Amino acid sequence: MKLAALLVPDLRQVLKEDPDQLRELLDEIHPEDLADLVADLDPEEAAELMARMPAASAAPIFERLEEHEQEEIVGHMAPESVAQIASEMEADDRADLFSALSDDVGDKILEKLQRVDPEAAEEVREIERYPETSAAHLMTTRYVSVSPDETVADALLAVRRLAEQDDEPIYNVYAMGKSERLVGFCALRDLIRATPETRLDDILRTNVISVPPEADQEDVARKMAKYDLNAMPVIDEKGVLLGVITIDDVIDVLAQEQTEDVQKIGGIEPLDVPYFQTSFIDFIKKRGVWLVVLFVEEFFTQTALRYYDPVFEAIKGASYYVPLLISTGGNSGSQSSTLIIRGLAVGEIKFSDWPRIFAREALMGLVLGAFLGILGFARVLMYRDQGVDFAATVALTLVGIVVTGCTVGSMLPLILKRLGVDPATSSTPFIASLVDVLGIIIFVHCAKLVMAKVLAAHAAAALGH
Repeated sequence: MKLAALLVPDLRQVLKEDPDQLRELLDEIHPEDLADLVADLDPEEAAELMARMPAASAAPIFERLEEHEQEEIVGHMAPESVAQIASEMEADDRADLFSALSDDVGDKILEKLQRVDPEAAEEVREIERYPETSAAHLMTTRYVSVSPDETVADALLAVRRLAEQDDEPIYNVYAMGKSERLVGFCALRDLIRATPETRLDDILRTNVISVPPEADQEDVARKMAKYDLNAMPVIDEKGVLLGVITIDDVIDVLAQEQTEDVQKIGGIEPLDVPYFQTSFIDFIKKRGVWLVVLFVEEFFTQTALRYYDPVFEAIKGASYYVPLLISTGGNSGSQSSTLIIRGLAVGEIKFSDWPRIFAREALMGLVLGAFLGILGFARVLMYRDQGVDFAATVALTLVGIVVTGCTVGSMLPLILKRLGVDPATSSTPFIASLVDVLGIIIFVHCAKLVMAKVLAAHAAAALGH
């Protein structure tokens, strides 16, 4: 059971009877648990709680709330109170807050913030210049910077100063040259190992791995994972250090991106807020659009079945096997698309790899299709009213449809990526519906090849009548 569920009734009682006891009640609770508690309150109650807390205590709680929760609470607070809290928030969290607010509300609070903390207000304006999913929106502007000719003792003193002012994790000390250009950094462990009188430029690491402020947050996450970094500096085109992205923010990005990809793969437009906070109407919109698209796509399957109806009439029992065949193609296509989408997401696969992927998937489809073809051949022969020629048709179809599913399922995400569309859009249902149509066409052509005499006899009989 969440701590919030236990404390919410007591908190509501204190808010009504003796609001001054709030600080004593909340002092020993972690901000993450307090955020859960605030989220369980009504927006009006949460706003009253935030307004009564010192800004320095309210800020870490506010940072941990979902954007829609922040927006609801801000709507019940005075702009002056929100500005005080925003001034104590980390630069990236503060920028995210203003991104979540409507322009009218955000402008009012930014005006108040300008009076409370002009530097923080300027940071918001600077970060807001970049896309919401960019590196600039992930960075904090609170980091330790020193001159390269200072000593280890000076650097550690700077670390202590920042640690006393802020709870932001500190991993590195950054050495700044002329015009605030980043010349190198020292990991905290390197400072601890060195003697106090050692000059920083003697232990400085100059091979700095960084990102520009406009870099996409997924690229930032991949780069930090690749180089096993806890912190990544954000540098502009002049080499000036703008801020630092820490690993805790990247974990949030990965969770968010994976959630969106999973929802897209399932054929759902990504949700803006958690499941229980999404309204019924929003669910209808986000799910209904894709269901309509996929339903319309299935029209082509129905059209193909009607177009080849004479073939299915000629082959006894063929209609029983069509669902089995096309579902196998959809399954193989879904497997391939999932592998490629994930490979693109983590940077293992690039568009230029498509020839290798095509060849690899075609070969896998051939082997897997042959194995399933043997099973299908044996299954058909279990029924006495089905002949060897029909069993061979099913087997050959399975080979063709699995090869098609693997190649189409692997190529479509790459094509979408090339076109600048999220590869996850080639969702499992979309691939399955596309391969359904191709599966029917493959089955009919295999039947014409293997069972030509049966089809000819049926056609002749039809003409005779």
